[in-house]
Amino acid sequence: MKVSFETAGAVQGGALAVFVTQGALQTETVQSLDATTGGQVTRALKSNRFNGEAGQVLELLAPAGLEANRLLLVGLGQAAKVTASDLEKAGGSVYARLATSGETALTLNATALEGVSVDAGEAAARLGLGARLRSYRFDRYRTKEPASKKPTLEAITVWTGDAAGAESRYAKLAAVADGVFFTRDLVSEPGNALYPKSFAERAQALTDLGVKVEVLGETQLRELGFGALLGVSQGSANEPQVVILEYDGAGGDTPPVVFVGKGVTFDTGGISIKPAAGMEGMKWDMGGAGAVIGAVRALAARKAKCRVVGLCGMVENMPSGTAQRPGDVVKSYSGQTIEVINTDAEGRLVLCDVMAYAQDRYKPKVMVDLATLTGAMIISLGHEYGGMFSNDDTLAAQLDAAGKASGDKLWRMPMGDPYDKLINTPIADMKNVGPREAGSITAAQFLQRFVKEGVAWAHLDIAGMVWSDKDTALWEKGATGYGVRLLDQFIADNHEAK
Repeated sequence: MKVSFETAGAVQGGALAVFVTQGALQTETVQSLDATTGGQVTRALKSNRFNGEAGQVLELLAPAGLEANRLLLVGLGQAAKVTASDLEKAGGSVYARLATSGETALTLNATALEGVSVDAGEAAARLGLGARLRSYRFDRYRTKEPASKKPTLEAITVWTGDAAGAESRYAKLAAVADGVFFTRDLVSEPGNALYPKSFAERAQALTDLGVKVEVLGETQLRELGFGALLGVSQGSANEPQVVILEYDGAGGDTPPVVFVGKGVTFDTGGISIKPAAGMEGMKWDMGGAGAVIGAVRALAARKAKCRVVGLCGMVENMPSGTAQRPGDVVKSYSGQTIEVINTDAEGRLVLCDVMAYAQDRYKPKVMVDLATLTGAMIISLGHEYGGMFSNDDTLAAQLDAAGKASGDKLWRMPMGDPYDKLINTPIADMKNVGPREAGSITAAQFLQRFVKEGVAWAHLDIAGMVWSDKDTALWEKGATGYGVRLLDQFIADNHEAK
């Protein structure tokens, strides 16, 4: 779908959306439209409870005096409180309302946002981004679909007083949106289409953007001593892969920021098998790796001045005659030994080896891992926030701010010695699960045992965020692309040369 920016002009067909703030309905734009339509706008306002609240939409079909087929008044809420995120949601909501309406063109009038603190160029760009993000669909396997359910919108034009500024800002935002779409595609794929090797093959597309892509196969991983990761994968016919993405847009010898992603392309639970109901959803257990590769793609596409390395530990967790057993003891890359109590607590076994290797090879000062790690995280936070655990207050604050700015929100969770003791075991250095209580916290404590002194580290448990069972303003139900915008914003705010 094409998004473009222009100064206000004449609408030739299609739909026209005008944005208004709460309690400020009689703007010059609205009054002009009311005059043109012979009072239809005023009549519609009086016959509805529309007052400009955020999320409200008032639609007029075939408005008199206008070439537009539809006229929509879209509420933004109180002007002083309107944020860039609110504008994205408004743009996405309008797209969603008209996506299958039969209209092919939509004009968003952002020329008269009175009292809104977001400047004209940024406001227009954010409206366009919201519409773009909401336009995503994963439909490559649909062979039969009623025409009435297929999107018809092809082009969106945003009117703004700063078209040049909007174009410039949108170019970078669109690069990030492409990264989000790349991640949504990966997370949406079924397990028979996306497995460790095919994930690695898709990663090669990033070389066109200047990213160095390296893949470590099973033989190399065995030689390196990735015993914890290999224990997870040994029950599957699909060989494990570690995909390494190096992007250097800064040059010099600055240590890279390292992102590590859990990439379990399908998780049956292994011998500790999951219940059958809902297991088909376990294709998205690679959402952390998906976020890492999408973020690196976004940074490279917008030519960010930073140095980032992304590492994705890719495995499939299957039950078989060769599968890891509960009670097995494995030796990790770091040399620490782990008693595997539950084979369904496999993500931390993958991450610990990749994290330790990343620190040895790249000597980062900052490392962030992302994983759909625990169901306990969903019990704690639902689907509103990703859980954040960190050994560094500054890093935690930076990620929290990036989450608020990007819309990928985080909530910091506690850590400490009382929790750490819960994963001690007499047979090895640690066990991979503690008691049911504080399950997300003990998982984070497990990972912290593989973080070296002097490394600022954060673990993001995003189990409740990578997939949505309902539509929202910015995505159709399914893969959300959570984490891509968060990491991009974190780099832009803290690790990108200005």
